[in-house]
Amino acid sequence: MAIVTRVIALSRAIQLRRQLREVNKALEMLPPNIRRQLAAIAVREFNAAATSEFPHLYGTPRDDKYRPWGAGTDIALERLQSENLQVRLRGIALWITVAYHETKDSPYSEQQDLHRQVLRAMRSLKESVPADQIKEWMSAGVEEAA
Repeated sequence: MAIVTRVIALSRAIQLRRQLREVNKALEMLPPNIRRQLAAIAVREFNAAATSEFPHLYGTPRDDKYRPWGAGTDIALERLQSENLQVRLRGIALWITVAYHETKDSPYSEQQDLHRQVLRAMRSLKESVPADQIKEWMSAGVEEAA
């Protein structure tokens, strides 16, 4: 059973790494003022996920909560393809939030490496926020992440 669990964790890490490349491309294309807006949306997503019973399943429909992992990252990726800027921003924020919680305490090295990459994306968002607004990040529990 340990081998099956390991294979599942490895395949999930590969899937998330591929999705992270798309998220990072979308982040790089955003101008600074939009990145600040995205940072505010990400803080709200982190706050909402923190109140969830299972933060790694945040964004997953109730019917799908018994899957090996949630559908939050897949939903976020669909939003990332939208023509509407606000929907794309919410998709990026959702993806970062769910991926952060999903990889946070993983015992597998691939997932830990992915978690560090998600932290880098969060740090780039945090750096786009003016210093006087950093307190909001801190109160949202994002300081430990970024």
